[in-house]
Amino acid sequence: MVSRVSTVSFQGISAIPVDVQVMVAPGKIGMNIVGLPDKAVAESRERVQAALHASGLSLPAKKVTVNLAPADLPKEGSHFDLPIALCLMAALGALPADALAGYVVLGELSLDGSIAPVAGVLPAAISANAENKGLICPQASGSEAAWASADLDILAPRSLIAMANHFRGTQVLTRPEPVVRSQPGDLPDLADIKGQETAKRSLEVAAAGGHNLLMCGPPGSGKSMLAARLPSILPPLSPAELLEVSMIHSVSGHLTGGELSDRRPYRAPHHSASMAAMIGGGMRAKPGEVSLAHNGVLFLDEFPEFTPQVLDSLRQPLESAECVIARANHHVSYPASIQLVAAMNPCRCGMAGEPGHTCARGTRCQADYQARISGPLLDRIDLRITVPSVTAIDLIKPGISESSAVVAARVARARDIQKDRFIASGHPSVTCNALCPTAMIETMANTDSAGLSLLHNAAEQKKFSARAYHRVLKVARTLADLDGCDEVGRIHIAESISYRLAGNGLAAAA
Repeated sequence: MVSRVSTVSFQGISAIPVDVQVMVAPGKIGMNIVGLPDKAVAESRERVQAALHASGLSLPAKKVTVNLAPADLPKEGSHFDLPIALCLMAALGALPADALAGYVVLGELSLDGSIAPVAGVLPAAISANAENKGLICPQASGSEAAWASADLDILAPRSLIAMANHFRGTQVLTRPEPVVRSQPGDLPDLADIKGQETAKRSLEVAAAGGHNLLMCGPPGSGKSMLAARLPSILPPLSPAELLEVSMIHSVSGHLTGGELSDRRPYRAPHHSASMAAMIGGGMRAKPGEVSLAHNGVLFLDEFPEFTPQVLDSLRQPLESAECVIARANHHVSYPASIQLVAAMNPCRCGMAGEPGHTCARGTRCQADYQARISGPLLDRIDLRITVPSVTAIDLIKPGISESSAVVAARVARARDIQKDRFIASGHPSVTCNALCPTAMIETMANTDSAGLSLLHNAAEQKKFSARAYHRVLKVARTLADLDGCDEVGRIHIAESISYRLAGNGLAAAA
């Protein structure tokens, strides 16, 4: 007789159904696992046997065969421990086989029979709910699974014994409740920034429209401080965005205690990050920093210090909002709709263009350093600003700058205008101007004749690419939304072009 239990295997953030089949038959004593298991799955044999022994159940002196179907799908991860153990218990009569038929099971076993948390519980719960099945998962992951649906039947036992007692009726497992992560203290506030009014204005525009931003300035001018305060003015994640972000973090094992947060991700990898760390990959094709920053901010400090190959690998995610990882035995796609914020010095010594400073290598110092950023990547950055050094007068000037709460209120109003506009146009999935489809840009950014004339003249004189032309329109639309204007005016086009032209020196170097 063959007993069966349902579980899942992960491809990207999708949960692929897997059928665990166990047969106990006469033959050579032992336990074999087949169905393309990786090392972690193959080692389940020892963990399952030890956990069953600790729970008071010994394997019979027979041949035990475990098949993971479909057999041609690679199986990876330790979450196959619990489905194999429960399927084996059903085959031995320790559990009623029909009781497991309506559940998807995943979890890792400890040698004492307790069930340890695993990655990917949220996507597995969503998949189980779509199949009208319940979910059996570790107790520590129960609150994560509860976010999938209020109607999903969830069993979150602490151990194999608790699972067996539940089905015998001697112990009742209560359904876990979804948990919201308690937020840390107040985020860094814009009121802490002295001076830099132009940079703060650019940060507000970037937050309002979801635009990419590049800040160039000498060391100590406040570029990293400005970037660290961007999350404090961004709107919280919508329910749909929260679920998508949490699925990525669940698969990568970054959900602590199954707690979800509506705060937008903010990732700031070091400039020594490899291609696999940035884009994703490795033997098991895990999400990279770009995907972990989905629907949030990816901050790259010391922008030119990243290797050119890593920087150019960002071009495709910035354009298509997804990372496609292609390997000989893997082809995985992860969402990667990010807002790129980068900071850099103007040259290697950091002081090019500063009054009273002369680079030892002259203009070549600046040109060689900035040439590490390719033109195609720079073309995808909407706002490029120069952040000058802060003077002593700025530091000692009395008064307090606008707080993040005040700026965040303006950003939220602009985002609401954009959301309503895209819903009315039949594109509810588009949430900000930066994500506006190319076919809709000129319709959404309806410009008066003076503004249109200015844009055409600037595009001709400065040789804008088609991408640059459309991105200038997107930024102008955001500026109009911040002002509450239905029509994009000449003043909005002029300010948008100024953000584009601020990077002309960088473009020439690239």
